[in-house]
Amino acid sequence: MKILVADRFDSSTIEALKASGEVEVRAEATADELPGLVSELRPSALLVRSTRVTAKTLHASDRLSLVVRAGAGCDTIDVAEASRRGIHVACTPGKNAIAVAELVWGLILACDRRIPDQIQELRAGRWNRSEYAKANGLWGKTLGIVGFGQIGREVASRAKAFGMRVVAWSRRLTEDDADKAGVDYVANIVNVARLADVVSVSVVSNPETQDLLGEKFFNAMRTGAIFVNTSRVGVVDEKALAKAVVDKQLRCGIDIFTQEPQGGSGEIRNDLLKLPSIFGTHHIGAQTDQAQRATATEAVRVIRVWSESGQVLNCVNRAAATPATAVLTVRHLNKPGVLAHIFYTLGQAQINVEEMDNVVYEGGEAACAKIQLSRLPSEEHIVTIRKNPNVLGTSLSLIKR
Repeated sequence: MKILVADRFDSSTIEALKASGEVEVRAEATADELPGLVSELRPSALLVRSTRVTAKTLHASDRLSLVVRAGAGCDTIDVAEASRRGIHVACTPGKNAIAVAELVWGLILACDRRIPDQIQELRAGRWNRSEYAKANGLWGKTLGIVGFGQIGREVASRAKAFGMRVVAWSRRLTEDDADKAGVDYVANIVNVARLADVVSVSVVSNPETQDLLGEKFFNAMRTGAIFVNTSRVGVVDEKALAKAVVDKQLRCGIDIFTQEPQGGSGEIRNDLLKLPSIFGTHHIGAQTDQAQRATATEAVRVIRVWSESGQVLNCVNRAAATPATAVLTVRHLNKPGVLAHIFYTLGQAQINVEEMDNVVYEGGEAACAKIQLSRLPSEEHIVTIRKNPNVLGTSLSLIKR
């Protein structure tokens, strides 16, 4: 198996990958160069960190079966096109959560104490203690967390050291889960804005979270509150945020901006950065040595497990549910051609196999296939399957939604 590494990783990561196959490293490859490399090298697996993987790259070779991003999300990969091509996409969730949480708290403190402004004035030789002695402080205040995944939980655990009450909202968060985490459950995202003195956002980027935080959310925020976004582009309506910064005197710590330069350096033009109460960082939430090592180690594990077993850990594009309406269970002798006969019979009936699991029993003589079907087969087709002398028994059940 050939693995193409199209980003910068340390030598220990590359050495670990060699246990799974032949490794080709093109650390400086750009998104525009990647399709040509995939076409030329024909890898089975592609490993990236920040390099964008476009539809053109995914079409460049029929051997490409797995794309792994060493990071928490996959918004730099055309996941929809990968799904259409039958290519697995995986990431390394949670491995940079601590790094991002540390930056969140750096930004919260910077906003409350206006640390960047103070540094700038001191470097210019100006002493303005009377101005910067004004700060609200965090003890006894409320932190609102939007998105209570691993990053949100790490942020919350550190809030307790600052003596803050934590309220949280997430699509999957339940009252029981919130109680176990020691935070207050909020059912309505806008109520996070109403309740919180500080808001931290850490949700994934997908169609459901596009402009998740817009005018309604920012109108509900308290005057003088702090807003921190270490999430993804598109989650926050930047125009609505900019208006709220002026109208509500918000202080903001932002690590992610629209129209960021490609690569490690360049010019950025964003209206938010013209506002004096915006304290920004360079999209470096996950960029600590500790986090980079952890995400790389997990990426290697994903590729190793896939090469050894075919299982894709942390897969982001496997369907949560299929269109299947029925399950055909077939107990059969573990011999060549048995499943082929079943699939042929189903194909003749124009019934699609949506998903299948085939378990082999100890000794290797028998197996059991659970086949999810697009619709119920007729009795005639079931009889045809049962007539195969290697079929031991069948059963049919409907899938309840």
